Amino acid sequence: MRAVICQGWGGPEFLKLLDVPPPAVGPGQVRLAVAAAGVNFADTLMIAGKYQEKPPFPFSPGLEVAGTVLEIGPGVTGLVPGQRVAAVLDHGGFAEQAVARVEDVFPIPDSMDFSIAASFPIAYGTSHIALWERARLQAGEILLVHGAAGGVGLTAVEIGKALGATVIASAAGPDRVAVAADHGADHLIDTKSQDIRERVRELTGGRGVDVVYDPVGGEGFDKSLRSIAWGARLLVIGFAGGTTPQIPANLLLVKNCAAIGLYWGSYRRHAPQLVAESFRALFAWCEEGKLKPLVSQQFPLDQAAAALTLLANRRATGKLVLTIASS
Repeated sequence: MRAVICQGWGGPEFLKLLDVPPPAVGPGQVRLAVAAAGVNFADTLMIAGKYQEKPPFPFSPGLEVAGTVLEIGPGVTGLVPGQRVAAVLDHGGFAEQAVARVEDVFPIPDSMDFSIAASFPIAYGTSHIALWERARLQAGEILLVHGAAGGVGLTAVEIGKALGATVIASAAGPDRVAVAADHGADHLIDTKSQDIRERVRELTGGRGVDVVYDPVGGEGFDKSLRSIAWGARLLVIGFAGGTTPQIPANLLLVKNCAAIGLYWGSYRRHAPQLVAESFRALFAWCEEGKLKPLVSQQFPLDQAAAALTLLANRRATGKLVLTIASS
């Protein structure tokens, strides 16, 4: 089978498309024919050796896929060959076949296209667990989403609306804030021309926001910290902007607020039942039309490096997907 292979830490340009043996399926595992694979910012970190998990060489990046079940290992129940599924992986998704733990494989609605399904698990899973479980976002609260036109931020806009919040979306440039508006944002902040702190003050009458969802970090996080209401929650999702914020503890104290980290991948190990419950809710919302997954571009497998470069340079809106002709 063909697979995109990382043989040493570096940028996307060092990846190679090679013929490798198909992965073997073990107890509690499922082997999949991969129809599509989601492309994530974490993939760029993983191949550079900057991710929290470092696979041994050689490995294939790719953390989420969709396709059909080829084979089930000993002890697997509830899945059958030919079934349409999405799956989350530790790595290995940029390939024609992949192996996943049965706990990480989720049947998808018949109406869901494979490219949509491949873009769905990490972005929507992250935002739903973050807002529903970690921040306990309530109907009527005000949510500020940074990087709101990106693959993860856009899902937070939609999920915030589905949970009944008023959503303020920040993004860089009029075209990007327009994407957030199309997906339900109530108010917009163009960070190229508007100051986050002043705009939040204007939109909330000086009160501030209840929850901040930040996958970007940097200066925007610092301004958000000074734009929050009493008792607010700040969700630390990632640092796509390249700078890890340092949080002044005195500001947490005086506003009785909380900074909450969210590494969604660890929920697969520590709370798989919660992840399954989350996906049931998300798939139901998708079928009801409350969620509108945006796959902005699709690339063939041999253009994985181009997709990762586009994402690393923060030039993508929505999700990028690799389409894969499985053998």
